[in-house]
Amino acid sequence: MDLISLPVEIEAGKVDARYRLAIAVAKRARKLYQGTQPTIDSKAKKMSTIALEEIVSGSVIVLMGEDAVKAKAEAGKLTYEEMMDEAKQKASLPEDISELEKDLKVYLREKEQKSSKATTEEIFPKKSSV
Repeated sequence: MDLISLPVEIEAGKVDARYRLAIAVAKRARKLYQGTQPTIDSKAKKMSTIALEEIVSGSVIVLMGEDAVKAKAEAGKLTYEEMMDEAKQKASLPEDISELEKDLKVYLREKEQKSSKATTEEIFPKKSSV
C-alpha cells in the first residue's frame, strides 16, 4: 500500500501544518525530479512519495519561522556573492574577447582573399551562336 494513502503522522515540531507539509513535499519532489539524490532508501517509485518519506523520517528538515527567514537571507547572500564573482570574471573577459575577435577578423580576411567568388558568367559562359 502506498504511503500517501495512509494517514501521515508527523512528530510535533517537524512541520506545524499539513499545508506546510504539502509545500515542503512538493519542493523536495521537484529537487528529486531535477536529479538530487534521495537521502533515504525507499521502496517507493514516485518522487513525491520519496519526498514525503524523507520529511516524515526527519532526513530532510523543514525550516519554519525565524529559521526559515535566516536561511532565505543566507541563500540570498550566497547568490549575491556568486553574482559579484561573475562580474569580476566578466571584467577580465573583454581583453580576452578582443584578442579572439582580432584573430577571427584576420582569419576571415584570409579566407575571403583565398576564395574569390566566381560570377555566374565565369561558371556558365555564354555560348556563341555558330
